[in-house]
Amino acid sequence: MREETNSYDASHIKVLEGWEAVRKRPGMYIGSTGERGLRQMVFGVTDRAVNEVLAGRAGSVEVVLTVDGGVTVTDDGPGIPVDGGEGADGPGSGPGLEALLTQMKFRGRSGGRHDVMLGILGVEPSVVNALSGRMRAEVRCEGVRWVQEYARAVAVTPLTEAGKTAGRGTTIGFWPDAEVFETVEFSFETLAERFRELALLNRGLEISLTDRRHPGEPRSQRFRFEGGARDFVDFLDDHGAPASEDTFGFEYEDPRMEGTVDVAFRWCGSHEGRILGFANSRPTAGGTHERGFREGVAEAIDAHARERLVPAATAPESEVDPIGEGMTAVVSVKLDHPEFEGAARNVLVNSSVRVCVREAVQERLGRWLEEDPERAAAFVGRLRT
Repeated sequence: MREETNSYDASHIKVLEGWEAVRKRPGMYIGSTGERGLRQMVFGVTDRAVNEVLAGRAGSVEVVLTVDGGVTVTDDGPGIPVDGGEGADGPGSGPGLEALLTQMKFRGRSGGRHDVMLGILGVEPSVVNALSGRMRAEVRCEGVRWVQEYARAVAVTPLTEAGKTAGRGTTIGFWPDAEVFETVEFSFETLAERFRELALLNRGLEISLTDRRHPGEPRSQRFRFEGGARDFVDFLDDHGAPASEDTFGFEYEDPRMEGTVDVAFRWCGSHEGRILGFANSRPTAGGTHERGFREGVAEAIDAHARERLVPAATAPESEVDPIGEGMTAVVSVKLDHPEFEGAARNVLVNSSVRVCVREAVQERLGRWLEEDPERAAAFVGRLRT
């Protein structure tokens, strides 16, 4: 038998640096080279524009799927600083345009409850640029329009003054690199679903999505809601048959959890239930906010039954588990310091949130039931039979 010696040393190791690493392993940054990854690309550019609106520096965001396969994201805010000298929050508050779109950095999120991240991965605009065959930025600031072109995270033109303008804001357009992606076809429906969800969770946020890929059949949707979780529940039950027209809901700030809770729910005729949880506008798969909500509802129902309806001694108290039957609910918390479980970061673990949400729901739901004995009897009877 012939022996073969296989050697492995440092010469076999290839170190990928900078944008080469992003383009070689795009899934590590956007999760997929399919439609899901394209969606994260859109979110990576839209994040900044949405937060401009939520901070009160802009009025709306417009996202357009262009006829040539690109995406443009426009806001009417003060404009990204072209030189990085002074951002919207004062001198040195943000990177300049070219640095934002060409320099790799880890995402640092310091906005707390007021900072929204559309996707689950926190994709930076520079990563979007690296995975795009072309990117174009236009900034309208102080009466001047500035433009710059990029390709694969490299500036291919200098920042150029392109004339005067009466408007203000930023437009970033990008065209995904067909050499990287399995498909470059964006899904209008999935983008619209997330933008609608975001507008429902953030009162007054206005965001529109327009599809111009088929000139003969353009379509557009505009999202803006003022009712928060209440509007969300009404939207979810739009085609249902609610047992009552009343929707219980409230928004409350509690310094103990360093944040706010926005809750709404109603019971419908169906036996199926939906309890949707969100933390800083991100969907969750459970956590302390949802647990506190369930406990608060159960305690309020049981307390009302004991004090007002005088149930038979053999009647069992409500358990937490049956609460969701036939219920449509939205539980949204916005925290300065959210803590999540595991790498997926979709289970909230802040212990103070459970206590605060439970107490707030118990107190307010109890008061709501007392205001309408007939309604209370129907709700309590549903859960204690």
